[in-house]
Amino acid sequence: MKIAILGYGKMGRKIGELATKLGHVIICTSNSNSPARLLDLSTSDVAIDFSTPRTAFENISHAIQSGIPVVSGTTNWLDRLDEITELCNKKNGAFLYSPNFSLGVNILFKLNEELAKLMKNQNYTRRIHEIHHTQKLDAPSGTAIALRKEIDRVLKNKTKITTDRIDDIPGTHQIIYSSKVDAIEIKHTANNRNGFAKGAIIAAEWIIGKKGVYSMRDVLKEKIK
Repeated sequence: MKIAILGYGKMGRKIGELATKLGHVIICTSNSNSPARLLDLSTSDVAIDFSTPRTAFENISHAIQSGIPVVSGTTNWLDRLDEITELCNKKNGAFLYSPNFSLGVNILFKLNEELAKLMKNQNYTRRIHEIHHTQKLDAPSGTAIALRKEIDRVLKNKTKITTDRIDDIPGTHQIIYSSKVDAIEIKHTANNRNGFAKGAIIAAEWIIGKKGVYSMRDVLKEKIK
């Protein structure tokens, strides 16, 4: 698989490192000094975007316009997701977005949904707490927002999210239900970035040859039924 990496920060470098170990080829990378819009993506099989909220829309658009399927894990740009979906459909392209590519986090999404259903009509308050490294640009995280969206769909009323930024924390997400007598909590802690990188590569392998707009649940549904 020939990969273009759009955004060569910590995650982009980790993806490049792991992809190379797995026998894939990194065709090109983009960063602030070499914008994605200037790259020729024509020899790539797929693009993986882990850039910034400011550049993600342009990067993804460029890949779709170039006829290259694209996988994105960049968060805090989703106010323009409808435009990307429209462009993808217009160009008969392929696009996959996930706020988190970790298999463990996608299992957490399933647990979160089921727990919310069980908590209907129960006398508990709820909140989400997330912790990330200090270089993370957005707060709350895209994963926390996705967890809240699912809870609020089931239970209504907006769920509170609290955040911490601590050096060298790859990512921790907790969903906490509290009452006067007890508390129920589910939690995912990433020990490093390898799980995110592996999931992004799996998604990139999966999307080649497909058309349409997808999520990580489409990739993993057989693994986390």
